[in-house]
Amino acid sequence: MTATNWSTLLKGKHQLSLRLFLLLNAFSAGFSMISPATNTQHITVPIVMVLVVSLSCLLWQLVNKKKLININFISLIIGLLWAGHIYIKVSAMPNKDVSFLIIALLAILFIGAISYINNIQAFLAACLPVTLTIFWLDQGANWPRLLYSIVLPGVGITIQHIIHQRHDNFTRRLMNKLLEEKETLNDLSMLDPLTGLNNRRGFKNRFDTLLSVGSGQHYILLLDIDHFKAYNDNYGHNMGDKALTHVSAAIRDAVRSRDVVTRYGGEEFMVLLVDVDAEQALQTAERIRKRVYDLNIQHMFNKSVATHLTISIGLAALEQHDIEEALRKADGALYRAKRQGRNSIFVSETLLPAQTETAHF
Repeated sequence: MTATNWSTLLKGKHQLSLRLFLLLNAFSAGFSMISPATNTQHITVPIVMVLVVSLSCLLWQLVNKKKLININFISLIIGLLWAGHIYIKVSAMPNKDVSFLIIALLAILFIGAISYINNIQAFLAACLPVTLTIFWLDQGANWPRLLYSIVLPGVGITIQHIIHQRHDNFTRRLMNKLLEEKETLNDLSMLDPLTGLNNRRGFKNRFDTLLSVGSGQHYILLLDIDHFKAYNDNYGHNMGDKALTHVSAAIRDAVRSRDVVTRYGGEEFMVLLVDVDAEQALQTAERIRKRVYDLNIQHMFNKSVATHLTISIGLAALEQHDIEEALRKADGALYRAKRQGRNSIFVSETLLPAQTETAHF
């Protein structure tokens, strides 16, 4: 996408250069017919064609802005027409007028340089036919002056072209760098900075992707660290952050790589189990519960009771891709797990209709 945008930008810039080139040529052709530089034939077929082609292409550009004109081809055609006009004019002169040749050459070089200062190919296409024609007509009689008239703008536009290319390359590298940093920021904005897990935005992104390819049954786990406010009060928020980091790692290690682990709230987590049955979902929930308990993080949640940090889990099926309904059921199951002693798993009643008891550990 970036390469396409850059190419479109360059094409647009070149088309603006072409419009300036056509406008200057139309003006110069019209002026040459009204006020010729010599008393010889001032209206020739090539000069009329320069005017007609320039105005026609300008009109085409205004009417069909999306259809691009080949800038090198048009520049070459107009350069050949100018060369033809100069040849006819000089052939009609009784004596060669070197001042006319130099003025004609400088005029063409000026139009090419001012229009195509950043496009050396189009500059050469427009100026080379006239330059060769004038040198041929002069027969080497005034070659130092003609050469000087060519070299000065030629060197200038070459140097400007090199500078412009370096600027373009620098701009392109800068754009690529900024896009890379944007991608990094987008990735970071989908991750919780403390635990490295998906945040809610990251979950939504992965949820839409996974469910577009998954065809099996999916389950939602809502997990909450028991008495975590008391843990923060007793040990401080720095220790609380460390505990959250250890718990998040235990949860992540207990599930498969394709399952989605999300930090859902302060001390609350959510896991999307992809393509599993009810028994596998329950086994995964128990594996998570046990791994958190086995962390052996000491927790004194009141003055008289000291135990390990534990987690409670609510489990519900994801049906019809209705994530809001699945979360509502999982939240209800989590609430039941909290009320019945914590450090437990409660299965939504709609998940296993035949089961009347909760899974409690």
